[in-house]
Amino acid sequence: MGVYEDLGIVPLINAAGFKTRLGGAALPSYVVESMVEAAGATVDIAGLQARAGEIIAEITGAEAGYVTCGAAAALTLAAAACLTRLDPRKVEMLPDTDGIPNEIIIYRSHRNSYDHALRAAGAKLVEIGLNDRAVGAGVRSLQAWEIDAAITDRTVAVAYVVTTPEDPPLRMVTEAAHKRGVPVVVDAAAQLPPADNLRRFTAEGADLVAFSGGKALRGPQASGFLCGRKDLIQSAALNHLDFDVDLELTSLPPELIPLDRLPGLPHHGIGRGFKAGKEEIVGLLVALRRFAGPPAGREEDGARLHRLAERIAADVSRANVAAATVVDTGGYPEVHLGFGDARRAAAVYRALAHGTPPVIVSEELLAQGTLVIAVATLHEAQGAAMCEALRRAVSTLARA
Repeated sequence: MGVYEDLGIVPLINAAGFKTRLGGAALPSYVVESMVEAAGATVDIAGLQARAGEIIAEITGAEAGYVTCGAAAALTLAAAACLTRLDPRKVEMLPDTDGIPNEIIIYRSHRNSYDHALRAAGAKLVEIGLNDRAVGAGVRSLQAWEIDAAITDRTVAVAYVVTTPEDPPLRMVTEAAHKRGVPVVVDAAAQLPPADNLRRFTAEGADLVAFSGGKALRGPQASGFLCGRKDLIQSAALNHLDFDVDLELTSLPPELIPLDRLPGLPHHGIGRGFKAGKEEIVGLLVALRRFAGPPAGREEDGARLHRLAERIAADVSRANVAAATVVDTGGYPEVHLGFGDARRAAAVYRALAHGTPPVIVSEELLAQGTLVIAVATLHEAQGAAMCEALRRAVSTLARA
């Protein structure tokens, strides 16, 4: 009996993508093996984080890096870093920001549910710009003068969410912010692939960039990382690490915790609850190194997924259960299943989710009467099982 069956949990077929609520994707063997090995020993976490930062910096081209327990945690630590810098008193204050600068500027069109992670640190989001282009009321987007006009002595950062298409250009935002000495925090959680994005946002001036480790990197689901300016990474560590230590008996890596620039160490910061275990740190690094390695492996994986998508689309079409189309999203291929209207698509979704085994597809295009199969999270052998589940679901609905 498997571990999930022993717990009374039925494993499902994840055809919805790298969703946190579904546990992401199954981990590759090379990541699992590294985490098992890491779990068999104990290490100094600050020292491990310092070494991890060196590896992340080498891969991303940033000054420094830091492993977090997810992209949302990375954003909270990024906000905390901008709020406190290297001031232990401010570290101990958060999320109380009364009496200190606490505003993060954000383009109105970039507001989303994940910016709660910024607010969780105690930051106040200040919206700028109008949604004219997004809602079709005009052609203008955010402009540099609007960023400049919004910056005050209360401003600690500008937040930027990478969108597709990218609007406004990141370089315009970083140049406008840097003219006023304000750092830019970039949410790039789901912006891999392409692998070039590991370096692009930093190269375009971002001061801190947050990536997820549990999506395309194929790292642990509870992992992510920050890369960017060394002083801000140090501040993130100051808000995160366990400092219940006696400095006369303990040494901390100076490249991560610059004691010569600190009046003393804070007690636990707001990031204390975002613990990154040694297993997650090692698993993330192994996954990141593999992803950033020679492109041949990524190209081979992409070709395999395209073949799987084409096979699924052909099987679905032959069974006459839906109009199946393979769509290249620029990252991983998807199979779009057209059912004509949203009610029918919703009925199929529910039938799949309650089937045996349960199959979860993406409902992101449900309003268009379309369900999406994200093949990136499917095992090769699950393609046939999923097509059979689709045939059963549609047949059951037809009888009903």
